[in-house]
Amino acid sequence: MSTALTRHPCSVLIPQSPFQIFAFSFSYEMIKTHRFKKVADPKTPISSTELRREPQTRKKRKSGHRTKSVTIRAKSKPVTDPQTQIAQSSPSSSSEGFTILPKEFFLVDALDLAPRLLGKLLRRDDVVLRITEVEAYRPNDSACHGRFGVTARTAPVFGPGGHAYVYLCYGLHMMLNVVADEVGIGAAVLVRSCAPVSGLETIQKRRGQITDKPVLLTGPGKVGQALGLSTEWSNHPFYAPGGLELLDAPEPENILVGPRVGIEYALPEHVNALWRFAIAGTPWISAPKNTLRPS
Repeated sequence: MSTALTRHPCSVLIPQSPFQIFAFSFSYEMIKTHRFKKVADPKTPISSTELRREPQTRKKRKSGHRTKSVTIRAKSKPVTDPQTQIAQSSPSSSSEGFTILPKEFFLVDALDLAPRLLGKLLRRDDVVLRITEVEAYRPNDSACHGRFGVTARTAPVFGPGGHAYVYLCYGLHMMLNVVADEVGIGAAVLVRSCAPVSGLETIQKRRGQITDKPVLLTGPGKVGQALGLSTEWSNHPFYAPGGLELLDAPEPENILVGPRVGIEYALPEHVNALWRFAIAGTPWISAPKNTLRPS
């Protein structure tokens, strides 16, 4: 019996005898098995979560048909100091549940208003700050701007309580004050330090300092810069919605008191007066700290 293969019209050799059919089938299965051998084990698929992690390193497949191994290391997270941890939330959520302080809140003596402002929230656009340190300036106070009487610069101090008094210090720093008491009294509370609650990126951009440490907001000039203030904000009411607002918030448990900073030109009784107030236990307080003591 002839073992020759006949040629198909489509140029494919077709076996004719049973032996040729078996040999042809066996050769085809061997070729198919070796040509399409899998190089990775599908029994342990990589989850979508692991695929998003970085960095990824893969070992190259060596000779033979060994399974390719994949080593994935989870991306490390930065360690944040709990004392300087910043709440990364939007202004709508960070100040949610807090109401704007009413006008009547501010119509008291500056010495009474100052400690009551600790813990309250200052809000402008996406920036929310918690007040951590203040100083009181009263009428007949040789360290108060009101001692000069009503001038173009000091007129806001003699305005109604609950308004802003912003002045330029040394031609560099915008200093934010909360006017206290009734019209014509001439008293205010200086906001010395704050802690960021939200809008950290905006604060850092305005300050020109990429940090979340207390140095960002410990000092009155830093607070004014973080809020993007100018002297045009003087006379702005804190109790009116929009612009610059003061929101109610829980009072601190403990308060520190001490003499005010940088008023050596004042009379001794005013230099030594304990009219500086700060929240105890927070690092968000300006220097010097060693002059503060529990109230």
